[in-house]
Amino acid sequence: MSVLERYEPLVDDFEAFRAACERPLPSVVRVNTIRTTPERASAALEAEGIPVERVGWHDALLRLPEDQPGANWPYVHGWLHGQEEVSAVPAAVLDPDPGERVWDSCAAPGSKTTQLAALLDDTGRVVATDDNIGRISALRSNAERLGVTNTAITHEDARNHSLKPFGGEGYDRALVDVPCSCEGTIRKNPDTLEDWSLEHVHGIAGAQKGILRRAVQVTREGGTIVYSTCTFAPEENEAVLDYVLDEEDCRVVDYELSLDHADGVTAWDDEEYDPQVARAKRIYPHHNDTGGFFCAKLEVTG
Repeated sequence: MSVLERYEPLVDDFEAFRAACERPLPSVVRVNTIRTTPERASAALEAEGIPVERVGWHDALLRLPEDQPGANWPYVHGWLHGQEEVSAVPAAVLDPDPGERVWDSCAAPGSKTTQLAALLDDTGRVVATDDNIGRISALRSNAERLGVTNTAITHEDARNHSLKPFGGEGYDRALVDVPCSCEGTIRKNPDTLEDWSLEHVHGIAGAQKGILRRAVQVTREGGTIVYSTCTFAPEENEAVLDYVLDEEDCRVVDYELSLDHADGVTAWDDEEYDPQVARAKRIYPHHNDTGGFFCAKLEVTG
């Protein structure tokens, strides 16, 4: 059985799902609203002879059917950032208000960090954490190109994240977009599944649980956390939520998402999960002609 066939019981139209996974991914950019507006960016691209398609569910996302994201002057000048369409979902769901304190727990190379900064109107503070010093260099470079000034970068394991450098005060919101088995990126990276193993899935799930637990611990009561992955594996998605719901004071809350999606699954491989995990959203590649994604929204209750 192939890796994708493993998920046939979860997918509404498995043949459409498999066909979508074999197609190239559309080229999408996010307009950096710190520097410009979607209207100005679209006009600039069209003036260069680059056709643009607006993405219906998100004003700041543009599809470039005949162009690579970085091959135009608006990108070089920080007006645009290449970002896969569903990759923009977690920060949009987190939806921080200007002036708030936000933790991006697995931040590099910075697509979601810089999206959060833009949603905050470059106010408040984003603390962007990553444990890979090489990827942090890319994060710094992207933040500088996009004109981000409200972000502090820390090099540490997110499971041991310290509030001491930032006054010890809990965050208003946290984004937990964890490293994963990346099955949902197969359209962008066709070799993703070559080294896939169930052992790796279970191993990385342990790290995911630790990062999400730490996010709950460092977010104030009533604060919001978004947990997301680009994998289909319930072991890395609903099972992680189920574990943290048992260990920490939080709950999964529902949210609106105009993209087509499926609900989180409450049972898998002889395991049953807390019914709350059904409030999470699963986005499969054939739903919206995107990559695959999982996204859950939590509230800290204590």
